Amino acid sequence: MNDSTLTINSAPAPAAPIAAPSRRLVSLGALWPFVRPYRSKLVLAFLLLCGGSAAMLTVPMAMRDLIDHGFTAGAAIHWHFIALFGIAVVWGLMSAGRFYTVTWIGERVTADLRSAIYARMLSQSPEFFETTKTGEVLSRLTADTTLVQTVVGSSLSMGLRSAFQFVGGMAMLAITSVKLFAIIIVLLVLVVVPLIAVGRGVKRLSRESQDRIADTSAVAGEILNAMPTVQAFTHEAYETGRYDRTVAQSFDSAIRRTRLRAGMTAGMITGVFGAIVFVLWIGAQAVIAGSMTAGDLASFILYAIVTAGGVGTIAEVWGDVMRAAGATGRLMELLAAEPVIRAPAAPVHLPESRQASVRFEAVRFHYPSRPQTAALDGITLDIAPGETVALVGPSGAGKTTLFQLLLRFYDVGAGAIRFNGIDLRALDPSALRSHIGIVPQDAVIFSADAYENIRYGNADATDEEVIAAARTARADEFIARLPEGYKTFLGERGVRLSGGQRQRIAIARAVLKNPPLLLLDEATSALDAESEALVQRGLEAAMQGRTTLIIAHRLSTVQRADRIVVMEQGRVVEIGTPAELLKSGGLYARLASLQLVV
Repeated sequence: MNDSTLTINSAPAPAAPIAAPSRRLVSLGALWPFVRPYRSKLVLAFLLLCGGSAAMLTVPMAMRDLIDHGFTAGAAIHWHFIALFGIAVVWGLMSAGRFYTVTWIGERVTADLRSAIYARMLSQSPEFFETTKTGEVLSRLTADTTLVQTVVGSSLSMGLRSAFQFVGGMAMLAITSVKLFAIIIVLLVLVVVPLIAVGRGVKRLSRESQDRIADTSAVAGEILNAMPTVQAFTHEAYETGRYDRTVAQSFDSAIRRTRLRAGMTAGMITGVFGAIVFVLWIGAQAVIAGSMTAGDLASFILYAIVTAGGVGTIAEVWGDVMRAAGATGRLMELLAAEPVIRAPAAPVHLPESRQASVRFEAVRFHYPSRPQTAALDGITLDIAPGETVALVGPSGAGKTTLFQLLLRFYDVGAGAIRFNGIDLRALDPSALRSHIGIVPQDAVIFSADAYENIRYGNADATDEEVIAAARTARADEFIARLPEGYKTFLGERGVRLSGGQRQRIAIARAVLKNPPLLLLDEATSALDAESEALVQRGLEAAMQGRTTLIIAHRLSTVQRADRIVVMEQGRVVEIGTPAELLKSGGLYARLASLQLVV
């Protein structure tokens, strides 16, 4: 999926090219709020980095003293080796401490980042997911955060260590021989400057590569969630080919990035080492001429190796940093996504009530993805406390849209919806939804046992309350026969249950929630006659004493409703009891003639 399809702050996020050096790493700066709580550990890591780098930079000096003074007559050569070993011990301990500390920071920051993005995704309204694939979000939560973790917990530390190594090495090179240092600086500038421009291309290709990986995840997620349909239509080969094409695109993008990064690394390492070799050749001539000691040249060689090693590591790390910068930008887009539906600054308190009244006042609504077509056109409807109202009509009439507006997944375009006399827009969506229970057509079963699936309706419910709700929903009879009863794992998406059993779990969940308003969205439409009868008994128990709205295509399931509202093309065309509507000879009568024996 293209980033242009991801709605951020109600506007597409353009994939603008990188225009200036100051903007190349700006996205990484967005990680600071996640790093800031761990400033003390960051300071500790920096101190350990300084100590380890200082120990490393003293090694060439110790070697210089060993060569120039350790091999003379009467010299205590063993003290030189003891000093070298002591430096190695300090260096090792500092490096180990730094590695542990920065790895901890990286893991902690990544965990916090994932949690923050996941929480932000859960706050988004359905409108967000009309334009954003679930696979895209999952790719960013996994692949992109892993890249960030690699940089924050490893590569960035290596890069800083190498930067210290490079700067310290350059300083010591200057101290050891100003003439050789001046020559090497000129050569390094000629090598490094052109390679900086190449880094811009690496970041652009890194972003593209991550986008292709996200496309691959999106395709895989979509198909794996629809395996029965794929296999029923024998589309395995077709879907394999489609996935292979996205994998090939991802591979091609990764190879282009890798090729450019490999060229940048080769150019930097070759150029830097070439410059150092040339300078060392000049230094060798100075030793032969007697203007420089062998110890000075040896220390200069070691400092040159330290400096070159720092440059080589920076070249390696820079590619990782560029990839992480692209990944961070993608993650920040998710984190910056503002939910379209949110609580008002001062939400009205919704009093607890055993029943609910609902009023639709001239409601008009267009889905954001279909702005030219009215899903609802002037709906006015009063539902009294304790009343059971059925919504019937052809597909596309707007029945499900009414439920989505009642749950405030969307806001009305015109008019108002009132719950117990309060405009939904004045309520906190969470408070409103806590007063509404829903049994959908396709019941969602989570990868957990029966206890946890039913307890989704009320997280604080005891096991006894869960069992009582299951009995009310007529679910206890089959749960008790499961291998481990209520502790039986129900499988991913409830694959170990029949359709009727899944529906009764969903009913039990709604019963446990005990809401004043119950929404039944074609809860029996996909069931056989026997399962429908069992589910219907559970629904009747759940409906007792509460306001109920029912969407039904099977008119036989709504004959006991207090009123039936007939909808067509987003409008209410008929309202009445089943008997009244049959006599009127309108749309309901025509639908009934196709389904009912009258």
